[in-house]
Amino acid sequence: MSEQIIFVLLAIITLGSALVVVTNRNLFHAALALMVTFAGVAGFYLTLDAGFMAMAQLLVYIGAISILIIFAIMMTRRLMQATEDPFNSQRWMGLFGALAGFALVAIVVVRYWPVQPSESSFLASRPYVDPELLTGSVARLGVSFVSADAYVVPFEIASVLLLAALVGAIVVAWPKAEDLE
Repeated sequence: MSEQIIFVLLAIITLGSALVVVTNRNLFHAALALMVTFAGVAGFYLTLDAGFMAMAQLLVYIGAISILIIFAIMMTRRLMQATEDPFNSQRWMGLFGALAGFALVAIVVVRYWPVQPSESSFLASRPYVDPELLTGSVARLGVSFVSADAYVVPFEIASVLLLAALVGAIVVAWPKAEDLE
C-alpha cells in the first residue's frame, strides 16, 4: 500500500510541475519546474528499483540539461521580462494530442489492470532478477565508461564541445561597451 501512496505523490508532483512548465509565462520559473519534473521521473526510477537510471536522470537531466537551459535563459535577459500569452494558435491541436494520449493510456490501464490482483497477474509482483547478473552488468558498464577502448573518448569530446558552446554563449551574450552606456 505504501508503494501506491509514493507513486501517487510522485505522479502529483511530476504532473503538477510539468503543467507549470507548459503554462508559466516566466521562462526561468518554467525551467525550475522542469527540474522538479525531472526529479519526479528519477523518483519513479527509484520506485522501480532502477537506481542507476535514477542517478543518470539526476546527473544528466537535472545536473546538465536543466542547468544548460537555465544558463541560456539567464544569458538572454530580454526574454526574462516576457509577458506574452503562453498559449498560441496551436493550443487546440495540443489539447487534442493530450486527450488522445490520455485516452490511449486509459484504454491500456482499463484493459490490462487487474481489478483483483492474483498470483498470475503481471502486476502482482516484480520478476526475479539474479543479483549476480545486475552486479556484473553495472560493473561492466562502469568499466566501459572509463576504458580508453570504449566510451571515455566520446565523453571527453562531448565535454569539450559543451565547454566550447558555453564559452561561445558567454561571448555572444557579453554586453558590448556601447550597450552599457
